[in-house]
Amino acid sequence: MDAKRDSTHMPDEERFYADLPGFTDFDDVVDFEGYVALPEAWTVLASDVVGSTKAIAAGRYKEVNMLGAAAITAVLNATGGHDLPFAFGGDGGVVAVPPSVAGPGGEALARLAAHAPALFGLSLRVAEIPVNELIARGGELRVRKYELSPGNHLAMFAGNGLELADTILKGDEGVRFAPAVPDEDLPDLSGLSCRWEPLTPRSGVMLSAIIKPLGDSDAARRAVLDAVLARAAAILGHAVAVSTPASPDALRFRWPPSSAWFEARATSGGKGAVSRYARILAESLVQLLCRRFGWRVGAFDAPAYEAELRANTDFRKFDGHLRMVLDTSAAQAAAFEGFLDAEYAAGRLVHGTHQADTALMTCLVFSLEQSEHVHFVDGANGGYALAARALKGRLGAS
Repeated sequence: MDAKRDSTHMPDEERFYADLPGFTDFDDVVDFEGYVALPEAWTVLASDVVGSTKAIAAGRYKEVNMLGAAAITAVLNATGGHDLPFAFGGDGGVVAVPPSVAGPGGEALARLAAHAPALFGLSLRVAEIPVNELIARGGELRVRKYELSPGNHLAMFAGNGLELADTILKGDEGVRFAPAVPDEDLPDLSGLSCRWEPLTPRSGVMLSAIIKPLGDSDAARRAVLDAVLARAAAILGHAVAVSTPASPDALRFRWPPSSAWFEARATSGGKGAVSRYARILAESLVQLLCRRFGWRVGAFDAPAYEAELRANTDFRKFDGHLRMVLDTSAAQAAAFEGFLDAEYAAGRLVHGTHQADTALMTCLVFSLEQSEHVHFVDGANGGYALAARALKGRLGAS
């Protein structure tokens, strides 16, 4: 371990993440000295969509994304706030929670898993993994807070902890939740939304990439990631942030939203889906008119919201792996993949990529009044899930 926490300056463990200072320049994500170890008393609540590859092949990646985001939403709503570290992986997610809310968060996740087959037509694998269990198995989990905009942040994770948690989730029955009783109520999924149409690239391709830096120290891994980010910018011809999938030209909104009924079923609590659908239709019609005419209605200011939305996407993140969804040309995607192939051959990294003609965006809207909302972005038709499969294939080969 290269970065250690000074125990004389430890924040209160319950407010550990809330009290962490944030950083605003994404390139600083590779400053591993800024990461702080998660308290050992905390718990990682992990989820994974079972059979996601088959569902993707059947054209159901929107449902896969929605269920992965729902798992995060369920935990955040059950724990009384969103100031917790979480990460979305396309076909699953993780939320780290302090001891005081581990019970409610876990129960919500278990209830979602029980209802997932009926609600989403998919199964959800869930587990609660104490941080001290990860440490006992050789894991390390450190975190930083990346500020997207005032009041909105994403957790960045360093170490092998989330990779180990994924291995445990998929292979260790001892840490899985006991199945929830099927007739228990659905967890609260309010705030989960999927009203935007797929994002169309300006340049031609939505490139999803997952990159695992190799090296025996933080300094070595930082050098790998610095080179990756620099080469990406050089190939693109501008800062990586400019290639966000959520550009103004890419954002398309139709009425009624194509996923309105799906959202209604997911967020109605299993009751009153028709009335929830009617409300979504009304809300989305107001959103459409506000967007077209630049109106503000109540807390919804269309121009301000869309500017915030573009800032608050997770198209770049780090969870032990650098993950990016970039709007590129076909030539730029090929050049970047060629660079990654060469770095893999040199033993400096392991990677997986996937190209698609659109990207998907799933939204968590906590409060329009407080401008608190975060938007998950993934490549369509496989995105991160298929990039992860390619990465695992290279790991197995090496």
